[in-house]
Amino acid sequence: MRKERLIVPVLAVLALAWAVAQTLAGLLFERELTRLVAELRQGGELSVRRSDVERGWLTSHGVIHLAPLFGNAWHLDVVYRARHGVLETRLDGTLRPHAPEIEPAQRAVGAAPPRWDAHFRPYASTLDATLELAPLVFQQQARTLTLQGGRVAIHGDVGDWRLRARLAELRLDDGETRLSAGPLVLESRFAYTQDGFHFNQDDHWRLQNLAWRSPELAFDAAELSLKTRTVLDAEELRLKARLDVGEVLSGDEVLLTGELAGELSRLDADALRELSALLHREALLGHAEADDHSLGEMLTPALRELLSDSPRLDILEADLESPMLGLSLDGEGVLVFDARDLDALDPMALKSEAERAAWRERVDGDFLWQHLPPVIALGLGLPLDTRELQVDVVRGTVRINGRPLPPVLERWR
Repeated sequence: MRKERLIVPVLAVLALAWAVAQTLAGLLFERELTRLVAELRQGGELSVRRSDVERGWLTSHGVIHLAPLFGNAWHLDVVYRARHGVLETRLDGTLRPHAPEIEPAQRAVGAAPPRWDAHFRPYASTLDATLELAPLVFQQQARTLTLQGGRVAIHGDVGDWRLRARLAELRLDDGETRLSAGPLVLESRFAYTQDGFHFNQDDHWRLQNLAWRSPELAFDAAELSLKTRTVLDAEELRLKARLDVGEVLSGDEVLLTGELAGELSRLDADALRELSALLHREALLGHAEADDHSLGEMLTPALRELLSDSPRLDILEADLESPMLGLSLDGEGVLVFDARDLDALDPMALKSEAERAAWRERVDGDFLWQHLPPVIALGLGLPLDTRELQVDVVRGTVRINGRPLPPVLERWR
């Protein structure tokens, strides 16, 4: 009898504990979702808002709207439904992309909205999500673009995200011309501080096959790879990239193979953050439709400051070879921007040839091409036994082995 009396209090305590845990799970989910929306807004690249929000201790649902800060080229609705559990919250929904500037005749034919699902663990603040892309067909007059589907997986928590995406074959048909590419795989990691003051992003793109067919040209490429690393620290923004072109074949011969590597550095970090904050503030104030002149006047000081540390582009490695053409490129070089008297430059006037010439005069650098192929020396009017090509850039003027740029290259100046 005494045991039977204990059953009711025990059950009541268990029910109360479950209800508290269930409510807490819903509150933690809403807190993390609110924080994620706030961080997307602080990123300064997107306009983010929520609608049709219903918060509950068993289920929640709503719509997150994403759009660029300026313009109306596209917007994306993320529809979500959350079922809260004691240990994890299960989510699912759809993506509804909108592109008002694309005519109805150019939009996807028979495309189902992409579906996604996720698991959120509130006590660890981790998220695992997957997005399935159904096959898509876009048609524009005689052109047809076909995507055979794909899958995107995301894992992480606020401040450290990992992404893996795989897109099946992409094919573009335009009469007798056809381009096919894929599968394409992207592996990415994005880590940042809570306020976004610092961040690191590593991306690795891998394209397994690429083929071009036309009456004039046909080639195939395999195992193309691009690795990039972007770092924003207290001083500067740095972007480093390495491209491996694998093997590009024309018929049975190798048209191109090799690697390229480069780094862009010394972009002022504080100016970049200020520029992002200015754009974000203008969007929030509803000035997105401001005319180009007033927007340019506002952004010009930050754009100039972005260049204040004399940005530098390093070509760390250029190692390309074309056995089919008997050509090779083996070299390295650097370009540096002169940041003195930046007030004399107008970033908003680059449509003017005079302004572009003023910017070119700020560029200095050099590039050394070793093991120069004789056919290149002949084309440049150099002795056939020339083994090195020294390209110097002085105040925007290019000289090759101490000589002015030959007429055949003058139009590329």
